Formats: sequence, structure tokens, C-alpha cells
Amino acid sequence: MNSLRVRTGILGLALLTGLSVPTTTAGAATAGTAGSPTVEERRLDRTVPQEILRRSGFDAATREFTRDLAAAGSYARARHVVEREGSALWRRAVDRAQGRGPDGGDLSRDDDRPLYWARLAMTRQVRTWEPGFELSAIQRAALTDALERASRGQSDIRHRRGGDPVVRRVLLTGFDPFTLDRDIRISNPSGATALALDGTVIETAEGPARVETAVFPVRWQDFADGTVERTLRPHLAKADLFTTVSQGRVGRFDIERTNGAWRGGFPDNDNVSRTETVPVADPASQPQWTTTTLPYEAMVAAGTGRFPVYDNTSVTEIPAGGTQAVVRPDGPTPGSTARAGGGGDYLSNEIAYRATLLRDRLGLHDTLPGGHVHTPVLQFGAGNTDPGTGAVTDPEFVRNRLDIIAQVRALVRAALDGTPVS
Repeated sequence: MNSLRVRTGILGLALLTGLSVPTTTAGAATAGTAGSPTVEERRLDRTVPQEILRRSGFDAATREFTRDLAAAGSYARARHVVEREGSALWRRAVDRAQGRGPDGGDLSRDDDRPLYWARLAMTRQVRTWEPGFELSAIQRAALTDALERASRGQSDIRHRRGGDPVVRRVLLTGFDPFTLDRDIRISNPSGATALALDGTVIETAEGPARVETAVFPVRWQDFADGTVERTLRPHLAKADLFTTVSQGRVGRFDIERTNGAWRGGFPDNDNVSRTETVPVADPASQPQWTTTTLPYEAMVAAGTGRFPVYDNTSVTEIPAGGTQAVVRPDGPTPGSTARAGGGGDYLSNEIAYRATLLRDRLGLHDTLPGGHVHTPVLQFGAGNTDPGTGAVTDPEFVRNRLDIIAQVRALVRAALDGTPVS
């Protein structure tokens, strides 16, 4: 999300990746007894999430998980259940998005929302579960963490080597839906893109490239706890290109040139706000700005789809020696303090900042193309814009999502074509 754009009246849904010191798992209880559902999990009981689960067949997955967890007679068995079922949920969502297996209902296969709401049903079950054995707070938090990672594809990233004919490897990330208190029907095209592209091969002028994907939560604390770094660090050196993707502005794609080290405070999916410097490991060496190494000129110039694509160079900074924030259309000035990157000051900017900072700290700035792509806002069709009375889907909504997914894929191909094989 981009709270800067929200404040200036631009409808935006933006998502991100970052660098920080892992501390404790978000939401960990202080005692071994069952806890209360989170703000995010409590939305699950509303009519729209239940309709989405029912019309996709993902309600069956949550029932099976509840049954299997209840039958677990030990922590080790419970850990096995959450890892197995979390991974199965991710694979089920990917398979559905890519046309494999049964539809499970009448929602279009490209829909990312069944995965989101089914995951919340499962994490809520873990959080409130009263097992027949002693379960410590640390163990319960570890179960929730394992479920989150597995069901987001974060533990499923595979970059094959050996006899693999694939020439290059792409790492792409998306986000959960967000601003759900404004419209609980919201879908996130970046998450839908991650499901549609995971494990697929893109043919380029230099040969085939395989895409591996993962999805991240829209929660400040998870980013502070290092979820981005923990997920990406093992894979960046093996990748030939990476891009974090989130939802941005209406009617356009943006290739974000510069990312800033600032959190602007817009509420996350748990209605928590954070206004501070992005918390990372070794803050003494933390830069105020990081930059894209994606071939943005080639991506902007390529005819990738019906939405225009822009090289976004604007940032908001406090100039060196100054006290007031100013907008700089052409990027930051020397010695300035970040107040918003091109992608704003929400988690979109932060995931881009963290991923590119990790790239630089691994010594890959000059060899690994990577950065952030903002998609257009996914809009419902005319006449279906009232969150209170509107339908959960419509033909234009599906068309818009499919077009965004296809254009992200084309932008990745353009980025690969604009980056010679080393």
C-alpha cells in the first residue's frame, strides 16, 4: 500500500519487501493458552469471506485442516499438520490459478482471495486451538509461523540446477488484499499474479526463464521481524532477475526508480500504524535510499499491454539541512532524508527497499537486476462499486485482473529481454 497516495486522494493498494533483524513471531502469545483471533482474522466471519470460500471450494480445505489439527496428539504431529496443509493450500491455489484440478466453484480461477481467506481460517484455528497436551506460547507461535510460510509459497521456492534446460531464473513476490475495512471484497492483482506465474516458464530471446513466486502479508510487524530477508536471502544469489510487485495507482503501471527508508504510518491489515525509519539489521550502515536495477527503459518502451507503463522517478524527502518534506520529481538530492520512495511510504515501498537493500548488502547491485513494479488498481465493473451491496465479482473485475496478470508477465519478459545473459 501507499499511504502517501491514499493521503493525496489517489486510490492505491501497494505491497512490499524489506531488511531487518528477526525478533519474535508476530502475534505470539505470552502464555501457552489459546489466544484471541487477530483483527485480520476476525473479518473472516463476515458474509463476503464466507461466500468467497464457498464459491471456490476452499471452505473444504479449512474444514480438513481443523479436523487434522484437532487429531494431533503432540507438538511434533501438529507441526507436521501445519506444514503439510500449509504447503497443500499454496499448491491448491497455484494449481487452481493455472487451470489444474477442479474449479471448486464458480469463482474465476485467477482469483487470489480464496487463498487469503483460507489461510486466515487456518491461522485463527491454530491461535485459538486448545490441544489435549501442553503447548507453550513459543510452540504455538512456531506453528503459526510455519503455516504462514508454507501457505505463502515462501518455503516452496525452487531454483533447479544440474540438467535443467532453463537459462535464467526469476523471483517475483506479491501481496495479500488490504484496506479490507473500506471494501472487504478487495482482491490484490499482485497476489493473483504470483499464483498465476509460480513455476511457469517464460520464453525470451535468450531462452527460457522459470519464475518462482511468494506472497507477503500486509502487516508492519512481519516486515520488522524480517520476513522479507528470511525469504529472499537464500535465493537472490541464485536468481537472474527479481521483482517485488504490488498494487499502486489507477490505470497505470509504475516501475519505481527509488525506494525510501521511511514508514508513513498507514494502518495495516491488523489496523496497526507505524511511523518510523524502516527497521533493518545494522541500522548504522542503513542508506536513506535504494535504487532499482531493473532495465526500466526497456520495460517502459515494450508494448506489454493495455495499461501505460511509467518510469516513476518522484520521491519525497527532507533536504540536507532542512526540516520540511518536499517532493522531488527527479529523485532524491544528496544527503536528504527519505519520507517517501517512488512507491510511497507503505509496505510497497518497504518491500522494494528491503529487497534492494538485501541485494546491495549481498554485493549483487552490479550483477542482479531487481526492483519494484506497481500494478494498476484492480477495479470492479461499473455499477458494482458499492462495498455494502455489490457482488464479490463481475466480468469487468475478472477481465481487469487477467489483463494485469498478463501484463506483469509481459513486463518480466521485457525485463529479461532487456538484460543480456551473462
